[in-house]
Amino acid sequence: MDKDKLVFWSLFSGGDGEFMDKMISEYNEGGPEKQVQSIMLVWADYYTKLQTAVAAGKGPDIGVSHASSLPELVEQGVVAPLDDYLDELGVDLSTMYSETSLESVTFDGSIYAVPLDTHAEIMYFNKDILDQAGVALNDKGQLAIASEDDFYAVCDKIKAVIPEGGSVISLTNNGDDPYRVWWATYFQMGGTPLVNEDGSEVTMDKDIAVKAAEFVKSLYDKGYVAEGIDDHQQFFQSGKAGIYIGGTWGTGALEKTENLNFGAIPYPQMFDKNACWADSHTLILPTKKDRSGEDSKAAVEFMVSASEKGGLTWAGSGQIPASNAVRESQEYLDMPYRSSYMEALETAVLPSKVSTFNAMKSGMIDSLNTLWSGDTDAEEAVGMLYDELDTNLP
Repeated sequence: MDKDKLVFWSLFSGGDGEFMDKMISEYNEGGPEKQVQSIMLVWADYYTKLQTAVAAGKGPDIGVSHASSLPELVEQGVVAPLDDYLDELGVDLSTMYSETSLESVTFDGSIYAVPLDTHAEIMYFNKDILDQAGVALNDKGQLAIASEDDFYAVCDKIKAVIPEGGSVISLTNNGDDPYRVWWATYFQMGGTPLVNEDGSEVTMDKDIAVKAAEFVKSLYDKGYVAEGIDDHQQFFQSGKAGIYIGGTWGTGALEKTENLNFGAIPYPQMFDKNACWADSHTLILPTKKDRSGEDSKAAVEFMVSASEKGGLTWAGSGQIPASNAVRESQEYLDMPYRSSYMEALETAVLPSKVSTFNAMKSGMIDSLNTLWSGDTDAEEAVGMLYDELDTNLP
């Protein structure tokens, strides 16, 4: 490693990793006082390694945090506040980002991260398969779903033409992905926040949580989701599925896939309210005692530049840029697919700012997995989920 460069620990791999690398290269080519070098860590190990390295005084100069993980990092002292450096740079983030984005990185009146994006669970569709199934698109060339019955009707038509080895919906059989569909469904059905604002009490509506879980389970029970899909993005890329419920980060890879004729829409409203699962990437300044004030300032300068000047490059990955200026630019609006699902920003439901949310999420996913696998019914799985929330209150 070059000691004269700022070290950036990235958790971006696969499709979005190349766009982050390009952002860093573009920044370095601009001749900043401090160049940036990136080290890519495996996402599953990222936070553990970051926390361990910072505790040992060996953390990076710049890092990434999901908005959902930021409360834990702030509470543990893993990240430093940015206010003094932003003031020195003459940067006012309130003029650059939405109130929601800024609130997600603000704790006790101090700013602890620069918003980079919002990434949401959306719906992709294979236009050729839908055409074969007789599913008509609207006048904008988009799949129109306005209710649960609409969705079932579309799925039934696709099911009639999907050959053996294919799947109506490309979705994994466990883990984050069905959990995210449950999350969207729960809030579309009018579900209350899972915990209150200060994390002192579970406020989830159990009845709605059960109904949402039963809806997701119905997708498996009706034969819409094939068994054994491990990589649902790759499965959709192979042309074997009519619908892919996945993250915005898949767009960059999908549009490079040869002979894949697809479209993308925000996760559709099927119930009473419009809502989708979402989280955000933010750029952070990990705590590091031996880093000079000038290096810290240079790190924050990179973070702001990456989000603002590099925002259009980052949009290439499919993520929705946090920067107001980037999202409103004609260059962004002209990018294929992105403007089709940009309104997901308005329906995104992010987790409560609770320092133990990651532990809660892990427990929720494990609980719901027992339902998807058929080992429990919805009521029992949600009972376990509720207990996980309660056990992991801060």
